[in-house]
Amino acid sequence: MIALIEFLHYITIALAVGINSVAVGIGEGLATKTALEAMDIQPQAKSEIQTVAIMGMALIETAAILGVAVSIILLFGTPIEHKTLYFSIAEIGIVFATCLPGFVIGMVSAWPAQSSALAIARQPFSARVIMRFMLISQSIIQTPVIFGFIVAMFIKTQAVHATNIGESLRLIASGLSIGLGCIGPAIGMAWFSKTACASFGINKQAYSKLMPFIFISQAIIETPIIFSLVIALIISSSTASSDLQGIGFLAAALCIGLGTIGVGISSGRTAAAACKQIARDPNNYSTVSKLSLFAQGLIDTNAIYALLISFIIILFR
Repeated sequence: MIALIEFLHYITIALAVGINSVAVGIGEGLATKTALEAMDIQPQAKSEIQTVAIMGMALIETAAILGVAVSIILLFGTPIEHKTLYFSIAEIGIVFATCLPGFVIGMVSAWPAQSSALAIARQPFSARVIMRFMLISQSIIQTPVIFGFIVAMFIKTQAVHATNIGESLRLIASGLSIGLGCIGPAIGMAWFSKTACASFGINKQAYSKLMPFIFISQAIIETPIIFSLVIALIISSSTASSDLQGIGFLAAALCIGLGTIGVGISSGRTAAAACKQIARDPNNYSTVSKLSLFAQGLIDTNAIYALLISFIIILFR
């Protein structure tokens, strides 16, 4: 029994930092490769491209830093001799909360940095505008990792009180809710940010039209993550007195988590297509932006359906 408890505990610590580091390493490699290609295209802008690449990689590093923080907290937290099997099983929720968002965001947050480097190569005089937007968009993309870290800390705090398998499943469900719920919107936000950065390289005159649309669209794309966070926090603040109730929490987590994947990706791709059209022809801003925002609103209703069903499962489990 002690061996199993130690195995689950240390494998959680290893995965929290390992999975995030793998993704961040890939993301930073992609950003660096594209920056070097952009310097080859436009050697005169190598200073600006280098700055964008360094700032982009610093933000990509967020997932790995939080993964290290979680691992250290677990390593020097509750002594292993004071842990139960239910405690160690519950810690699996920490892996879902930190590794799923970290793995996805570690790679996809490289997309805006790549796009920005190439955009500066095409429009060197717009480097400051492109860099500013990249920093804003990449910062927004990192928010799911921060949400996952918050939920992971809730799980760690409550895991010590897990006295049955139902409680362990409840805490796993909390991590699964935010972990799965971040995947689609993170990909959608990164895809949209990538296209937005490229759009500044297509037409610098479209800046005044693009910025309001970009911020509204980013908020819409990110909304399903908020839904997942709400469900994760509700689950983490509840109790499960039986195994069946724990399974009910898992069902609610899967419902909201899976329900946001297609929504986030589709909303991001829709906004990206509109962003590209606005850059090519700013005169069509009104028509294109209205259609895009209307379509994104309809797409997000699917996440609302998943949220409602998750609430019902939690209330009547």
